[in-house]
Order: sequence, then structure tokens, then C-alpha cells
Amino acid sequence: MNISRQSEAALPRALDSVRAGGTPSRTRGTERSVARRAELIAIGRRLFADTSYDALSMDDIARQARVAKGLIYYYFRSKRGYYLAIIEDSVADLVTFAAGGLELPAVDRVHRTIDSYLRYAEHHQAAYRTIVSGGVGFDAEVHAIRDGVREAIVATIAKGAYGRTAIAPLARMGLLAWVCSVEGATLDWIDRPELSRDTMRDLLVKTLGGTLRAIEELDPAHPAPAPARRDD
Repeated sequence: MNISRQSEAALPRALDSVRAGGTPSRTRGTERSVARRAELIAIGRRLFADTSYDALSMDDIARQARVAKGLIYYYFRSKRGYYLAIIEDSVADLVTFAAGGLELPAVDRVHRTIDSYLRYAEHHQAAYRTIVSGGVGFDAEVHAIRDGVREAIVATIAKGAYGRTAIAPLARMGLLAWVCSVEGATLDWIDRPELSRDTMRDLLVKTLGGTLRAIEELDPAHPAPAPARRDD
């Protein structure tokens, strides 16, 4: 997955286990095989964008992709493996969108992270819902991918706010609670887009400021950055 170093370090080993299991990242064969696998994932993202997992059979997928069903089994082993590969690909996009801008000052990076996160959710709604909801039913591997996204976003915010990703448990929990609230608010926003993305971003930045001040109050070793103090 093409993600920033700081976020890659934050992704749990569970995400690596998904790569090594049903959706291997090391594709068999030649460069042509790599390209073919990527093409099948792109097709799958379009198919699952407006159709539920249960509504698509492997025969349906093969027919719409215009390939032999055996080719999908060759690359992904099963329908579930194919679905997990699509989720992992979507996750890579989300984390890359949100965790870029390393050349920016810390405060600008936080703003860019939130704006990029919202932009991704806005333009990839089906993929975002799948990532946040944890996929089909209760799937431990899909939930591990979702948790990896959360940890990557926490690491990105911590880097912007504190200049480091290694933070105390209280600070991590505070940022994680904020990320989880962002997920719920973003799901509601893409269903009812009554606010512009700029307004939504500014609102989330303000609530992040409140979280950072609360973290500082409970753990002075993690002082809120200057912009978070503007309301004081």
C-alpha cells in the first residue's frame, strides 16, 4: 500500500495478516499479472459501489467483468478474498488521501488531513461506508483493516499536533475518540450533505481543538498546539 511512512508505522500487524491471507499483496506472475489483478480490483470497486456483497454472485462478477470465473479465483481464491482485496485497495486510497502533505507546516497538515478525509468520503461513498462499517456482517479481518485506518489517522493527527506519533495512552484514546466521532458525522454528512465540505472541515477542526485542549488538561505532557488555544 502506498501510504506515508508515519501512517504505515501506525498500521497494525492485522493489516499485514490480511495481505498474507485471503488477499495476497505479492501477486503471482509477471507484470502483466500485476496489471490484470489491479484491473480486476478496479472493476470490483465499481461493481460493489452500488450493489451489495450478497447481491453479487461470482457468476455475476465474472460476467460483468467479462472474464472467466476461474481467473478471479486464481488471483483472489474466493469471493470474500476478492472483496477484501477491494476493501484494502480502498483503504490505501483513503490513507494516502488523508496522510499526505508531509511538506506542510504541522497546522496546515492537520487541516489538509481532515479536508482530504472528507473529500475521499464525498467522492467514494460506497467504499467509505464499507471501510467504516466494517464490511459484511462481523468480519474480523475487515474490522482489522478499519482499525488500521483509525490508527493511521490518529498517527497523522498526532504528528501534526505534537510533532511525533509516539504518544501516551490517554492522548491516543482522546484522538481515537475524536476519529470515531468523525466517522459517524461523516457518514451522516454524505447521506445528508447540508453543509459544504469547507464548513464540515472547519467544524471538525474546531472539535479537534477541543479534544486537544481536553488532552492537555488531563495530561500536561501533551500540550495543545497554539491554534487549538484560539478559543481560550
